[in-house]
Amino acid sequence: MHEPSRRATLSAAVASVAGWAFDLFDLFILLYIAGTVGKLIFPAHSPTLSLAAVYASFAVSVLLRPAGAAIFGAVADRGGRKKTMVIVLAGVGLSTAAMGAVPTYAAAGLAAPVLFLVLRLVQGVFVGGVVAATHTLGTESVPPRWRGLMSGLIGGGGAGVGAALASGLYLGVNAAFPGPQFTVWGWRVMFFAGLLAAILSYFVLRGVEESPLWKAARESGPPAKARIGDLVRGGRGKLFALNIVLVAGAGSQYYLTSGYLPTLLGDVTGVHSGARGVILLVSSAGVIFAAVAAGQLSERFGRRRTMLVIGGVNLVALPLLIWLITSTDPARAGVIGLYSTLLAFFANAAYAPVLVFLNERYPTALRSRGTAVCWNVGFMIGGLMPTFVNLASPGLADVPGRLMLFLGVMVAVFLVASVLSPETRGAMEAPRVSTIEREEVA
Repeated sequence: MHEPSRRATLSAAVASVAGWAFDLFDLFILLYIAGTVGKLIFPAHSPTLSLAAVYASFAVSVLLRPAGAAIFGAVADRGGRKKTMVIVLAGVGLSTAAMGAVPTYAAAGLAAPVLFLVLRLVQGVFVGGVVAATHTLGTESVPPRWRGLMSGLIGGGGAGVGAALASGLYLGVNAAFPGPQFTVWGWRVMFFAGLLAAILSYFVLRGVEESPLWKAARESGPPAKARIGDLVRGGRGKLFALNIVLVAGAGSQYYLTSGYLPTLLGDVTGVHSGARGVILLVSSAGVIFAAVAAGQLSERFGRRRTMLVIGGVNLVALPLLIWLITSTDPARAGVIGLYSTLLAFFANAAYAPVLVFLNERYPTALRSRGTAVCWNVGFMIGGLMPTFVNLASPGLADVPGRLMLFLGVMVAVFLVASVLSPETRGAMEAPRVSTIEREEVA
C-alpha cells in the first residue's frame, strides 16, 4: 500500500486531535467547576467530602469507559474508525449538555445527584468509544516515521487543546456570570457548551477519509470475527494485564496533576479565580508541547526508553512541584503559574508514547478494541486516584501531602511496567490482514 496522501494525513490528524480535544473539553468542564457542583448537587458537611462526591461522579463515568471501549471498539474494528467517531462524539456532547439541565439538591433533593450520576454513566460509555476511533484513525493514517509524533499530538495535544478550550470557556463564563450569578447560571452554561462541541466535531469529520490500514484489511477479505475475549486469548493475557498497569501509571499522573489542578489551585491553595483561569490556560499550552515532543522522541529513541526516562524524572519532579505550588503564597500567581506549567509539562509527557505503544501491540482486526479497552481500564484506575486523595485527606490542609504520596506510588508503578514492557517501535503490521492474523482472531 502506498503512503497516504498529505491531504489525507493532515485531515486525519486534525480530526483525531479535534475529536479527542472536544471529548476532553466535555470532561474538563466538570473539573473546572467541581467546587460549585459539589455545593449545589452533592452538599456535605465537609468540603473534602463534597469534593470527594464530585470526583466520585467523575470516577463513576470512568468506570463505564471500558464497556464503551468494548462496544464501540467492535464497531470501529468492523465498521470503520470514522463512522464510530461521529457516533461517539455526538453522544458525549449531548450527555454533557444534559448535565446543565439537572436541578440542584435544594430543588429536587436526592433526585439531583442520582440524575447527575446517570448522565455521567451515559457519558462514560460514549467517552470509552472515543478512544477506539481517535486513537487509531490518527496513527493508522500517517507514514510510520510520524506515528510517534501523532501519538503525542492526539493524546497530549488533544488534551491540551481541550483544556485550553475549557479554560477559555471558564474565563468567559466567569466574566459573563460574576460572583453569585455563576452558581445560578454560569455552571449550567459550562455544561451546555458540550452541545456546541458535538456540532463542531461533526463538521470537522465530514471531510475525513477512512483509515488506510483498516480499508486495506477490508479489501483483502471479509472482516475477521474477532471477539472481545481475543484480547486475552492466545497468550495475550499477560500482554493485556501489563498494558493496563502501564496505562494506569500514566493515567494517574495525568489525573493527579492536570486533572486535579483546578481544585488544587482553587479550594486547596486559594488562588483567585481570574488568575486561576489564566494559569490553567497557560499550563494547557505546556501540555501540547510536552506531549508532541515526547511522542516524537519515542520515534527516535524508542517507546520503552522514552517512557523510562520520563518516569525517572517524574518520580522526583511531580511531588516536588506539588509541594512548591501549595507552599507558595497564593498572591504570587506568576510563580504558581510557572510551577503549574512545569507540573502539566512533565506529567502529560508520560502518556504521550503510550497511545502508539498500544496500537503497536495489536493487529488491525483487534487494534481499536485492544487500544481502547487497555487505555480506558488504565485511565479508569487513574481516574479513581483524585477521589482516593480526597477521602484520605481529613481536611484541605492534608491534601498536598496525600497527593504527593499518591503521585510517587503511581509513577513508580509506571516505571516498573515500562521496565517489563518490550520495545514496539515499528511493530505495527503491514496494512493487509494476513492469514496468521485471521487465525489469531478467528
